[in-house]
Amino acid sequence: MRRLVIITAGLLALLYAGDYLSVRYRIPKSRDPYGVVKVRTYYVVPQKNGKPEFYFLQPEDQTCVRSLFPHLGLKPCWYLRRKSQNPIDM
Repeated sequence: MRRLVIITAGLLALLYAGDYLSVRYRIPKSRDPYGVVKVRTYYVVPQKNGKPEFYFLQPEDQTCVRSLFPHLGLKPCWYLRRKSQNPIDM
């Protein structure tokens, strides 16, 4: 059991390192490691009658990395595409 945990941790570390190197050193050279996703932010304000009111802001372009994991302080593009709506509860 212990050996399985060590092997799994080692494989995950290798996957993360390979993912980081592909973003940092542009492997392959023809691929751009950065992308842009439009993120829409809006406020959800509850009213006295219990219904929410929505205030939408202008959509913003957010830079992301094309990788499995977050790198260089940026979120992965696949994650931002799934979370392109950003509600803020008041």
